[in-house]
Amino acid sequence: VSTVVAVFIASEEATAEVGVGIDGLQTAGKLDELKNGTCLWIDASDSEPCMGTAGTIQWHLTATGKRFHSGLPHLGINSIELAEEAIKYIQARFYKEFPAHPDEKRYHFSTCSTMKPTQIKCARGSLNQIPPTTTISGDVRLTPFYSAEKVVARIRQYVQELNDSKFGALDRRGPCSKYELPAEGRIGRLEVEFAHELEGSELCEGVACSLDSPGFLAICGAVEQVRGAVKPYSICGSLPLVASMKASGFDLCITGFGKSEAYHAENEFASLADMSNAAKILSLYISKMEVYNRSLQQ
Repeated sequence: VSTVVAVFIASEEATAEVGVGIDGLQTAGKLDELKNGTCLWIDASDSEPCMGTAGTIQWHLTATGKRFHSGLPHLGINSIELAEEAIKYIQARFYKEFPAHPDEKRYHFSTCSTMKPTQIKCARGSLNQIPPTTTISGDVRLTPFYSAEKVVARIRQYVQELNDSKFGALDRRGPCSKYELPAEGRIGRLEVEFAHELEGSELCEGVACSLDSPGFLAICGAVEQVRGAVKPYSICGSLPLVASMKASGFDLCITGFGKSEAYHAENEFASLADMSNAAKILSLYISKMEVYNRSLQQ
């Protein structure tokens, strides 16, 4: 007879709290025995099997220029222009080196890997001043067929190359726009930082579940029996911890029974009918895994 083990954690989003929850249990060896079976991670949505999730890299690019009166732009270095042109260059390099991957279609990802800015701020001043510093922040959503560690290293390299080349690859915005003031021996500067390093947390890698594993076939079969159809999907949202679990030897499968339309909304909700079906799906999943385990013993 198989054993069903349920692990409830409260630290899934608390990535800075290392050694707590799943990562703490893994380090202590408390989950090792569970590698003999399948692991169903219940933290997705819409009552369907989730085949894959994306890695996440949050970044901050700071451009340093020189404050000056906007009526004399040739005597200043506009940090907004430097930051925006640098982001344009870095994005172009990113999409060339990490293009759409052939496996994304097989896993039904709706998008390829993306890098985009989501916030911008600059040094406060009046509207007739060229700002000396600007920080553009954003994230990378990386399908699991690429390494997040490699992307971090490459973004660092892009920024270093721009600094070393005195921004020769960047466009200027008009005849008075410049990133260097030779007469003063002054040149703009770019610096990139990554949130996981600032927070002391783990880098969030993406995960691609095995599509022919006993666990994945069981959860697909259970969903189809209860709901009449099954539509596995992948998403460029991210789940902490799951990639490290798969890498350490778990037969990892993912599903969930909430409403994706309500995730991170002001008032999250779920359907009682979906929860009722969830109980049936999980019961069938356990039964199917029991049948599979017995077949191995024959």
